[in-house]
Amino acid sequence: VEPVLSKGNNCLDAAKACNLNDTCKRFRSAYITPCTSSTSNEICNKRKCHKALRLFFDKVPPKHSYGMLFCSCRDVACTERRRQTIVPVCSYEDREKPNCLNLQESCKKNYICRSRLADFFTNCQPESRSVSSCLKENYADCLLAYSGLIGTVMTPNYIDSNSLSVAPWCDCSNSGNDIDECLKFLNFFQDNICLKNAIQAFGNGTDVNVWQPILPVQTTTATTTSASRLKNTGSETTNNEIPAHNDSPACANLQAQKKRKSNESVDTELCLNENAIGKDNPAGVSTSHISSENSVALPRSFYLSTALTLMTLALSLSLFLSSSVVL
Repeated sequence: VEPVLSKGNNCLDAAKACNLNDTCKRFRSAYITPCTSSTSNEICNKRKCHKALRLFFDKVPPKHSYGMLFCSCRDVACTERRRQTIVPVCSYEDREKPNCLNLQESCKKNYICRSRLADFFTNCQPESRSVSSCLKENYADCLLAYSGLIGTVMTPNYIDSNSLSVAPWCDCSNSGNDIDECLKFLNFFQDNICLKNAIQAFGNGTDVNVWQPILPVQTTTATTTSASRLKNTGSETTNNEIPAHNDSPACANLQAQKKRKSNESVDTELCLNENAIGKDNPAGVSTSHISSENSVALPRSFYLSTALTLMTLALSLSLFLSSSVVL
C-alpha cells in the first residue's frame, strides 16, 4: 500500500500560524492595507506598500515570514497562495516590464536597494562543486538576502505556480548589444540552483542552518598572514646566524650553548684575548699570523748579540797573542 500523501496546504497553515503570532499579525496587516487599497491614479500606493513589506521581513522572525514565502506545496492552490504572499498586483507587477539592466540601474541609485542587491549576488552565488550548490554553503544567508530585496524596485517573486523560479519584474527586450549581460543578470534569479535549493530545503522542513557559514577568504587570508608574520618575527630572533651588527664576541653564543648543555662554567679568557686582538688589529689580520711573527723576532735578536760578543772576544784574543809573540 502506497503511503497517503498529506493534502494539507502548507502555505495556508503558515498564514494561520502568522495570525497566531502578535508580531507577525501586526506587521502583516500593516502591509496588506497599503498594498490592496486603491487610489484614483493607480491600483495602490506602491511606495507605502514597499516600505511596509520591508518592515515585515525585517521585523518578523524568519519562522513566520519564511514560512509564508517559502512554504512547500503539492498543488496549484498552495503555490498560488505562496505567489500572492507579497500582493504582487501592487508590490511586483506594473503596466509594462522595464529592461532588466535599466531596472538594475534604478536599483543602484537607491542605497538600500543597491546594498541588498549586492548581498543577494554574494550570498546566493551558485557553485556546482559545493555540496549545497552555494558558494558560501549557507542557505540561511541566501534566503535572508533574497527576502531583503522584497520592498525595493528589484522586488522578486515567483514567475508562475509551477516551479520555484523567481525573477524581478523585467525582461531583456530592447537590450541591443547588452543582451548577453541582461540575460546573465536575469538568469541569476531564474536559474539559480543555490536559491532553489535553499527554498526547497526550508519548504521541506530540513534544517536551514545545516550549512554553516564559512569565514570570508579575505578574513582567513588576513589571519594566516598575521600568524605567519608573527612566526617569521619569532624566527628572526632565534636565528642561528650572527647578525653583522652584533657587538658581542662570536664565542658568546658558543658559551651559551655549552652552558645549556652542562652546568660547568666556561672559561672566558679565550674570548677576552680575541677581543683584545680585534681592538688592536683593526686591519683584520689573523691572530695566527701575529703569533708567528712574534715567535720569529725573538730568536734573531738573540743570535745577533751573541755573534757580536764572540767577535769581540776573538779580536781581544788575537791582540793578546800578537803582543806575546813580540815580547
